Amino acid sequence: MPVLRSIVHMDLDTFFVSCERLLDSRLKNRPILIGGISDRGVVASCSYEARKFGIHSAMPMRMARQRCPEAVVIKGSSPTYTKYSRMVTDIIKEASPLYEKSSIDEFYIDFTGMDRFHGVLKYSTELRQRILRETGLPISFGLSENKTVSKIATGEAKPDRL
Repeated sequence: MPVLRSIVHMDLDTFFVSCERLLDSRLKNRPILIGGISDRGVVASCSYEARKFGIHSAMPMRMARQRCPEAVVIKGSSPTYTKYSRMVTDIIKEASPLYEKSSIDEFYIDFTGMDRFHGVLKYSTELRQRILRETGLPISFGLSENKTVSKIATGEAKPDRL
């Protein structure tokens, strides 16, 4: 009888925005655009508050500013995002037997067989809570038998849920 796999996809919510909000609490609940600050730049990330105006990643910054003139525009800081990504990676590495970092803010974790020791959903939920507690970064996750469905589940869970 084949063993059912347990694959968790974890994705930090609006990662660049969340990092900036950790550094400056005045940015909470405000529309934020991160990316090229000139009219020729593009949006690398935006807050959920900005998304309400139809703004999305890869949109020209000029268009985003037109849709939401009150948005705070931030150039962003690669060293800051790398530091926070490394913090989350270290937590996942310590808690997981097998993981894959698929981008600066996304991870796949294989918890196959761990149900014999822990409930996979319970363990994944505790890991998510630990990441939030130790880094202050909101993170969502999906759990299924494969990467594709887990990633789709994470998208349905956003923001900051499972």
